[in-house]
Amino acid sequence: MHISMNELKAGLRRCLEATGYFVGNYEDAANMVLWLEKHGLNGLQEFEMALPYIGHDRDKPLSSVVYEDSTSAIIDSHDRSALNCIAASVDLAHAKALESGIATITVHNCHNRRFILKALTDCGRRGISVAAYWRNGSHTVMEHTAAIRAGQRYPSYSEAKTSLDTTPEDHQALTIICSSRVDLTSSLQESDGNREVFTISPEQVARNKRKSIHQGLSIDEELWSQINRIGAGVLVENSEHSRLGAGGR
Repeated sequence: MHISMNELKAGLRRCLEATGYFVGNYEDAANMVLWLEKHGLNGLQEFEMALPYIGHDRDKPLSSVVYEDSTSAIIDSHDRSALNCIAASVDLAHAKALESGIATITVHNCHNRRFILKALTDCGRRGISVAAYWRNGSHTVMEHTAAIRAGQRYPSYSEAKTSLDTTPEDHQALTIICSSRVDLTSSLQESDGNREVFTISPEQVARNKRKSIHQGLSIDEELWSQINRIGAGVLVENSEHSRLGAGGR
């Protein structure tokens, strides 16, 4: 089925609020999902995989800094979704790059890392170049990388199947490199160790957005129903508050 971007954003906001995301946080998270989807990067597919787990994030510790110096940091996100933790890590990389010229942030125990692309794009549009790299999977390891040059509007993105073996250090880890002095790029290439490489350029990302604006977005009916079923909890709560308020006057 087809829906507008405004319909999707409103549905995502209600769904995320109902799962315990707080004000402002659920706005940012909804924008991350919408950004990926409208730019042709499977935001709804990523959100569908995250949906059974995001309600548990409220019970997990907030991200903590394990190590930090002037140009780097190591962050433990405690198995939270990137929807509610990764933007802060990119902001830290941005701040350090402004001070030192270049910064490297490593994030551990963070799920749904593709959602970082919205935060990377925001960073690039603020005039700081940034790249990110991560791996997914245990049997077949997938590599992912994204980057945006300073001042550009859209990032590039690559993913590939590999012949690599996963290690404990790779588990839900992500590396962010940010620079105010060097334009960063990243890509994955066909090689003996990489196959089925998929690459999308900044120009294609821009074309995908124009197509989404013109045609709207497609969503699986069951996923849309699930998003609305969860989000209905917010509507019910608001109705209860309204009725109690009306009775008290």
